[in-house]
Amino acid sequence: MSPPSRLTELRLLLGIERNTTRHGEKWISGIGALLGIVSVYWLTRWTFPEHAAGAVGGALMVTSMGASAVLLFAVPQGALSQPWAVIGGHLLSAFIGVSCQKLFADHAWTAALAVGLAVLGMYYLRCIHPPGGATALAAVIGGSQVHELGYGYLLMPVLINVIAILSMAIVFNALFPWRRYPAHLHKRRQPIPATRPAARQFELTQEDFSAAMEQLNSYVDITTENLTELLELAKQHAEKNITHPQDIIAGRAYSNGKLGKLWSVRRVLTQEERPADAAPDRLHYHVIAGDQAAQSGACSVEAFRAWARFEVVSQGSGRWMKAE
Repeated sequence: MSPPSRLTELRLLLGIERNTTRHGEKWISGIGALLGIVSVYWLTRWTFPEHAAGAVGGALMVTSMGASAVLLFAVPQGALSQPWAVIGGHLLSAFIGVSCQKLFADHAWTAALAVGLAVLGMYYLRCIHPPGGATALAAVIGGSQVHELGYGYLLMPVLINVIAILSMAIVFNALFPWRRYPAHLHKRRQPIPATRPAARQFELTQEDFSAAMEQLNSYVDITTENLTELLELAKQHAEKNITHPQDIIAGRAYSNGKLGKLWSVRRVLTQEERPADAAPDRLHYHVIAGDQAAQSGACSVEAFRAWARFEVVSQGSGRWMKAE
């Protein structure tokens, strides 16, 4: 096989994933974030008018609300976006930041200590929320205006900001059935059809899933409810076609049906695309997605058929679906 292109290697190295989100969803997320920040500003201004005098916004909101807006309106179903993560993450981090500033004021390492302890605390209280790190940092480097607030920083602006953006997230996402927030309220418009366990070669259980997550030993931004639902849908989709394709047709794409890093899509080259010195009994292909992307290779038709699980068609934006 030929080596992968430099562009492909760079994309993989940088971790640039193929975006499968539709344009409408992107616009909904952007508008939601806009309204979320507007609600933060106006609710805080209305609740504490004395702080609004002469302030454009810096004294009314913490900048970490911008990061929270990304999570609440772009990934409302994510584990890091759920209410306890937002409330606990911001308030705990604010408390730790203020405490570090009071105990170790004017030290170069105080800000780093605040962020480190905030991450540690959020882990143990099960409220990991990345913007919380910025809330802890702001309590230390926010200047005299923030330092004078002391532990009042937890109430104004942090708590009021959190209430405002959470309220907008609940109301705004409720307008779209597939974005219900919190994630527990999310109900599919189409119920998942039941599949008889006996029809499956194997059945993954919740215990299997928990064991796998423990072995992975890394925080994954998805709730257990959504993850098990996604797994069930994927298994049912896989059961639609479990045989290898009978005919391998030039110009079409095929998937090996694997998961994760082992997944791959190959396109069979047409006669015109084959190398000039290609052997007539060899099938030539190009890897167009997944493992060994951008590489080319050749094998027998029988070997390719054994590798291929089913034919696939592109849906754009890196999405591949089984061919009908």
